[in-house]
Amino acid sequence: MECEKIQNRIVDYIENTMSKKERMEMKTHVETCNSCQGEMQQMQEFLSQVANEDLEKPSENLRLNFEKMLAEEKLLQQSKVVKLNPKGNWKMFLQIAATVVLVLSSFFIGRYQNSERHDAKVAKLETESLMNKQNTILALMNNQSASKRIQGVEYLEEFTNLDPEIIEAIVKRMLNDENTNVRLTAVNALQGFISSEKVKDGFIKALDTEKDPAIQIALIQSLAKIQAKKALKPMQQLLEQEETQPFVKKEIKIALSNII
Repeated sequence: MECEKIQNRIVDYIENTMSKKERMEMKTHVETCNSCQGEMQQMQEFLSQVANEDLEKPSENLRLNFEKMLAEEKLLQQSKVVKLNPKGNWKMFLQIAATVVLVLSSFFIGRYQNSERHDAKVAKLETESLMNKQNTILALMNNQSASKRIQGVEYLEEFTNLDPEIIEAIVKRMLNDENTNVRLTAVNALQGFISSEKVKDGFIKALDTEKDPAIQIALIQSLAKIQAKKALKPMQQLLEQEETQPFVKKEIKIALSNII
């Protein structure tokens, strides 16, 4: 089962609403997939926090107003049909209308306040989850295992906006990591944030230091796509170097023609 399908059914797994076969397949996958393990843990923590939240109770005033309205309505039904002509009946109608308005107002105000509190709690949980993921990325960036560093870089796919500290950490890995796969993964992940000046400058700087052809091409294509004119000089220098691979030079020529 693919990770996306697995992660879409995490709630079903936690609440045990899937078949035994599906549950076994999902359990086998999660045990061998760090990404899905992380999603499973985060969802369990989220549901646990939601389950432990105190239920909102209606205010005492709301209950008393509602009981008052019911009592008056009961008396009204038990009484004879009210005639509209006698003097003073309009006061009774105004009292009933005022009571109904008061009860309804109390109900909707209380409901609105409860909704606001619920939304605030959800927003808080989402913020905490985002911070936890960003802290996880920073921790993985300093892991001695190249596979763990790659895992940390791949977490970027879950973000649309990144803290500057996270971007800086990934850019450093792109420029300095000793493992080629980590650097390539960093380039691919940062392509989604190429509008950031820090990322753009990092890509241009990497053209001066990167020797791996696959990474060079990824950098060249990304910079050409955004028409980065500051990349013209380092691309031209790379084109003139004898050790630059022919297929990389071909890609540079295409990029230069697009940017110019």
